Amino acid sequence: MNAEFYVEILRRHAPEMFQMLGGHWRFQKDNDPKHTSRLVKAFLQENFLVVLEWPSNSPYLNPIENLWSIVKGKVEKRMSKNLDDLERFMAEEWENIPNTVLINFSKSMKRRCELIIGKNGERIPY
Repeated sequence: MNAEFYVEILRRHAPEMFQMLGGHWRFQKDNDPKHTSRLVKAFLQENFLVVLEWPSNSPYLNPIENLWSIVKGKVEKRMSKNLDDLERFMAEEWENIPNTVLINFSKSMKRRCELIIGKNGERIPY
């Protein structure tokens, strides 16, 4: 994935998430180079009210990792024959993630934070 593709994902899905979550949410991203590019920063400044600053080594507080795990598992079962298949399968599986899964991962953040605080910042099993 590159910065352009990341912005396209945000452009396509952010309005739907805004509507589902209402005003009680914060946008979170890690410090991957594609997330910190000028293109992404400009998009975020124009479209998001609150973006959380994120430490480089956060202990499993990024729910996107869970989503990538779901997509990876489903794509691997489809056994792509070439790069075009792989890209198509990834896009299809990403699009097929139910909104309820996205909401549940977001709602899990409070519990994750509580667990990490209880473990003095150590990693947790998410």
